[in-house]
Amino acid sequence: MSRMRCVFGMLAVLAIAGCTVEDTTPGDVAGGGDVKRIMVDGSSTVEPITSRIAEKFEVEFSDVQVPVKVTGTGTGFKELIAGRIDIANASRPIKDSEKEECQKNGIEFVELKIAIDGLSVVVHPENDWVTSLTVAQLKKIWEPGSTVTKWSDVDPSWPDHKISLFGAGEESGTFNYFTEAINGKDGAITENYSPSGDDNVIATGVAGDKYAMGFFGYAYYSRNKEKLKVVAVSPTENLADAVAPTPETIEAGTYTPLSRPLFIYVKKASLSRPEVEDFVRFYLGAGQAEVAAAGYVALSAAEVEASKAAFESAVGK
Repeated sequence: MSRMRCVFGMLAVLAIAGCTVEDTTPGDVAGGGDVKRIMVDGSSTVEPITSRIAEKFEVEFSDVQVPVKVTGTGTGFKELIAGRIDIANASRPIKDSEKEECQKNGIEFVELKIAIDGLSVVVHPENDWVTSLTVAQLKKIWEPGSTVTKWSDVDPSWPDHKISLFGAGEESGTFNYFTEAINGKDGAITENYSPSGDDNVIATGVAGDKYAMGFFGYAYYSRNKEKLKVVAVSPTENLADAVAPTPETIEAGTYTPLSRPLFIYVKKASLSRPEVEDFVRFYLGAGQAEVAAAGYVALSAAEVEASKAAFESAVGK
């Protein structure tokens, strides 16, 4: 009986304390169970790098989670402006208008260059008529009001068959960069294409249509080489000047005009949290080994040091 009274007494204490067996879960113990989160959003191009680095970081810092959301560079900046995230992944530099919005909202940030990309034009592997294109030919296909609907509209010797076009949507930094580099104006593009914020959707679209063409970051071509064919690009009218994107040509700057830097933008207020400071320091240190693993081109030693200096200045060290 005394044992039963003891059990009932313990249950009564738990009830008074408002605690039940179901309320107690691993990690909820007072004083040591809180998980810290670093919120990241933005570019689908930068996501493979940040996700790989986040995975490595979480192994070393087991009390921190770094969920990486993909909504496009433009939306990532909107989230940064609203103060809802700590880090924005970006495949283009922040616009003056976005800087002004940050200033209005009292959001200070530090821009950190983290890698180099070669925006890649891809076609189906069975496309045996195109190995290279000039910027002028790309513009003819992709410019606003384009009258190109078939491959033969670009070159009469090419198939008299409809071109299916796939590319980044307007919230994407890749969209901004491609339209400015090829069409001469940010946001200027034909209406006759299928936009997507998911680069995997673009890859699938081109891989499923012999007469398709698309564009996205080099990493997405790199991981789909068996399903896609990359096109060399010439900045001049001479196709002999065409260069295909490779880690070597992207790093050397000979793949032009579609080589571009990639960034993360870190909210300065977030750097007051040790986990954010630790993550960004890890990103620019050991994490740089993940850039090539993700399919992009690593920065030079001097560029890494420049990013590190900007970061240390932001944290006041």
